[in-house]
Amino acid sequence: MKEKTGVAVLASGRGSNFEALARACLDSDYPAVIRVLIVDSREAGAAAVADSFGIECVAVDCGAKKGSMSPESSERMADVCADRGVALVCLAGFMRIVKGALMTGYRGRMLNIHPALLPGFRGLHAQEQALAYGVRYSGCTVHFVDEGVDTGPIVIQRVVPVLDEDTVESLSDRILQEEHRAYPEAVRLWAEGRLRIDGRRVLIREGE
Repeated sequence: MKEKTGVAVLASGRGSNFEALARACLDSDYPAVIRVLIVDSREAGAAAVADSFGIECVAVDCGAKKGSMSPESSERMADVCADRGVALVCLAGFMRIVKGALMTGYRGRMLNIHPALLPGFRGLHAQEQALAYGVRYSGCTVHFVDEGVDTGPIVIQRVVPVLDEDTVESLSDRILQEEHRAYPEAVRLWAEGRLRIDGRRVLIREGE
């Protein structure tokens, strides 16, 4: 049987997308396994999720500057991943811009999920941005991570209609349901070797 792809998940919040990935990995046919969860605070809700699944959790102090990470923390995360045989890094509500050794070491091997149809509504409060703009459709995007904010090549997008009565909370909840489906699927495609970056495009090879 082919060895499963080792995955590290980075999170800062409650960890619902981390939990969706962890649940997917319980399937014996799923081609990936989560080796470690890395959080920027031990208080992150994702840490409790890791405990419930028996997944190792490592807290790394990224520095006081909000949204950023120190060079030392990036190097520490890269070392944690390398020591555990991680091939793919997944950001799941990680509220810092990845740079430094982690970005260098995992370029083309790092995914993120964003609650909007990129390239629209990048950054924070994407659902609020979508409602304020008056779009008829929103959704989520799984994309490769580069040095920008939500600017990497797109792997998967899922569309969610915006209803007249939607609030930020109701729209966010419906988008989150699609996130929980899209992210495990993107990880599966990567682990099966079916993704290829061609400039701005991600080409998906048909399964066998």
